[in-house]
Amino acid sequence: MSRIFSGIQPSGALHIGNYLGAVENWVELQHKYDSFFCIVDYHAITVPYEPADLVARTRDMAVSLLAAGIDPSKSSLFVQSMVPEHTELAWILNTVTPLGELERQTQFKEKTAKDESILAGILNYPVLQAADILLYKADLVPVGEDQVQHLELSREVSRRWNAKFDSNSAEGFFPEPKPLLTPTRRIMGLDGQAKMSKSLGNTIDLLEEPAQIWEKLRPAMTDPARKRREDPGTPEVCNIYSLHRAFSPPDLVETVAVNCRTAGWGCIDCKKALAQSMENDLAPIRERAKEITANPKMVAAALDAGAGKARGVAQATMKEVKQKMGLA
Repeated sequence: MSRIFSGIQPSGALHIGNYLGAVENWVELQHKYDSFFCIVDYHAITVPYEPADLVARTRDMAVSLLAAGIDPSKSSLFVQSMVPEHTELAWILNTVTPLGELERQTQFKEKTAKDESILAGILNYPVLQAADILLYKADLVPVGEDQVQHLELSREVSRRWNAKFDSNSAEGFFPEPKPLLTPTRRIMGLDGQAKMSKSLGNTIDLLEEPAQIWEKLRPAMTDPARKRREDPGTPEVCNIYSLHRAFSPPDLVETVAVNCRTAGWGCIDCKKALAQSMENDLAPIRERAKEITANPKMVAAALDAGAGKARGVAQATMKEVKQKMGLA
């Protein structure tokens, strides 16, 4: 069976962008592949944070993932720092990664354009990502289009290490992981200006109550051409329509499109229909989250079991890596 690896930042409870862009797909993939899903807390400490807050955000992310359908009996869910081999392999991969490759990464260039002081962790962030993937010899990595560049670096690092330390092998010790593009393209935030992100305050959390969701949906950006109720619109450019396509049944999606083009509905009508569709999907997840939160031992057990399986694979990988490199 092919193996997949994917990670997610411990940002607290999932928002619908995370869910639609990654986690909903993970829930399907766990039945088809040997799946490792990781809450990447080592990645999270490359920016300022409070330790107690990180603990809470990691726990909340675990609850959200379990509530959304990640099944510990079908996949391995764990926290990155519970498997020390991640950082051990990252140091090793740093020794075969050219500085120029890291400086060309989009995330690094964006950071250097904005900040005067850049932490080494930001520069080396993609190397740790490569280690996350290669540690489990993952064949496939579920990613959005914006992460393909980082995955290409992982493929390059794999090739470089194999050429230097495993040149006699026909296939190479580390596979070159291939992208498994998520079906849902990136989800725009409620402001309609940027990708949904908690740091931008343009999200709807997966576990929010209906009243809170409606409070955020009501002022959300729609088709800019629809300044008045009687103005016809173009649903394909409307962020609310893209959310309908994610949450609403096909017949309602078509109804929304027709009423947008003909101005049969006002924007508020469209948003009310979306709110109901979202509630149909999210209510069961919210109820599962409440049950899981009330049973913290179950969460801990799920993460411990996932970390146990992950450590077994990681330790076997590192044993062979060290042997091939002449390390103790």
